[in-house]
Amino acid sequence: MVAEAYPAYEERPRRRGRKVLVTFVVLLLVLAGLLVVADRVAAGVAERTIADQVKQEVAKQNAQSSAPKVQVSGFPFLTQVLAGKYQHISIVLTDVQGPVQGQAVSVPRLDVDARNVRASLDTLRSGQGDVVAERVDGVGTITYDSLAKLLDRPGLTLGERGGKLVVTAPVDVLGVKLTVNGIAEVTVNNGKVALRFNDLTAEGLPNLPLARQVLTNYAKGISIDVPLPKLPFQLNVRKVEPKPEGLTVTADARDVPINSVG
Repeated sequence: MVAEAYPAYEERPRRRGRKVLVTFVVLLLVLAGLLVVADRVAAGVAERTIADQVKQEVAKQNAQSSAPKVQVSGFPFLTQVLAGKYQHISIVLTDVQGPVQGQAVSVPRLDVDARNVRASLDTLRSGQGDVVAERVDGVGTITYDSLAKLLDRPGLTLGERGGKLVVTAPVDVLGVKLTVNGIAEVTVNNGKVALRFNDLTAEGLPNLPLARQVLTNYAKGISIDVPLPKLPFQLNVRKVEPKPEGLTVTADARDVPINSVG
């Protein structure tokens, strides 16, 4: 009977050891969770601070947009705070509008990616100081309706077909109402979007030099350089592509502030 008691006696310390280990693991998990929460809370504060500063930058450009959405990437965030350098900050601006020739050019969405952003802890805490990005890339879309308003031709519509910018418009040619169709050449020229309609056609066009001249004059009238609204973050337009949703504008900049607070 005495010999049989020893296993039960040895089992108690083992159970206590397992309980201590389990408790230790649980405490570690709780601590890790608290650190993650603290990290995300700090990132949220930084995102709100940068969003406020971006809002001021947009207003500085005499533009309007919905409230900026900012996301600071990279984990852990707190190590980036201590270093004062952030790998990637994404900024989304929606309903962007800016005055152009009395018209408001609409950019439904502007996606901005800022890389290697420098911002001190004091800047994030106080909202004062410089937030500078080594590289900024932006992609936005100009609606075809906005472009059509700038061309100011009744009934004219723009769209995309096969990666090309196409136009359709009613035109009176020598007293005959015809529907004109054509493709535009789209290029970037000194920060402006150049539209050149060189090949317009119209079914039923009279085979007369004067009729063809009317079509040529119409093409020249809608071939313009579209001045874009001044983009925030000193973005320079590099490329324009016709897409189904509108003209997609690609822009970039180097070593620029993404805030206007001094």
